[in-house]
Amino acid sequence: MKKLIIEVRINEYAMRDENPHVPWTPDEIGREAREIQEAGASIVHFHARAADGSPAHGLEDYAAPIRAIRANSDLMINPTLGQITKGGKLERISHIEAFAHDHILKPEIVGLDPGSTNIDIFDQQNRRFVTDGKVYVNAHETLIAFTERFRALGIKPALACWSIPFLRSAAALMDMELVAEPGYFLFVHGEGGQLGGHPATAEGLRAYTDHLPKNRQSEWAVCCKSGNLFPIALSAIAQGGHIAIGIGDYAYPELDYPTNAHLVREIVKLAKTVGREVATPAEARGILGIRPRS
Repeated sequence: MKKLIIEVRINEYAMRDENPHVPWTPDEIGREAREIQEAGASIVHFHARAADGSPAHGLEDYAAPIRAIRANSDLMINPTLGQITKGGKLERISHIEAFAHDHILKPEIVGLDPGSTNIDIFDQQNRRFVTDGKVYVNAHETLIAFTERFRALGIKPALACWSIPFLRSAAALMDMELVAEPGYFLFVHGEGGQLGGHPATAEGLRAYTDHLPKNRQSEWAVCCKSGNLFPIALSAIAQGGHIAIGIGDYAYPELDYPTNAHLVREIVKLAKTVGREVATPAEARGILGIRPRS
């Protein structure tokens, strides 16, 4: 079986009120990169954060963590485009454009949601939405513009799919030859009131895998927003999928609020139970069709 790629979603927009280990600063992100690679990770996904944890979107806010990651690891880098915290269309990829010709700063992967999502959290206990106006909008016009630029710059999109229509739009982008094979799909599951993604169940995962493009070479990974990924992690690993996990998505009180490296070690243990080896960053680049770093 193909080796397992472990991507780590190290911080997202998580604060430290639950899990105190969430990294924010470039130095913290650099140390995190070293630790998660030693544990078995091959990709790091990060959000640029200010020292107080607030979202940050200046060029140096992105550049400093990337330099720190490069200095401490050989991980593939997947920076955020900013989701709803960064306005405009092409403005959302301005940092990618700025870094594309810099050997150190150029990312290998950029997350792209091929669809629009309601990302408000529903409070089941009180039967109300915590917010009711958070919509992550990605029109096909925007997706085409982004993928055209990524293709020209030699950067692979990670196609984050929250539901089946996302998969269908992603397949259309591949048919338009805007996304090269193998496609890298991230199947987003949602728990803890995050209703935008599939539930983290066998049925939720199977709906995704049943609708992968049949005529295209693809790799896929699973993540879970606001919930525990482990209920479907072993199934995904056994089926040949990959894992994208991190304390940015969920604090993991079940594991006593662990570090990201702890989560990676737990995934490595699961992989061993089904006889699957873990990919190094160099091997993960080969699996995803990404050129080695010189």
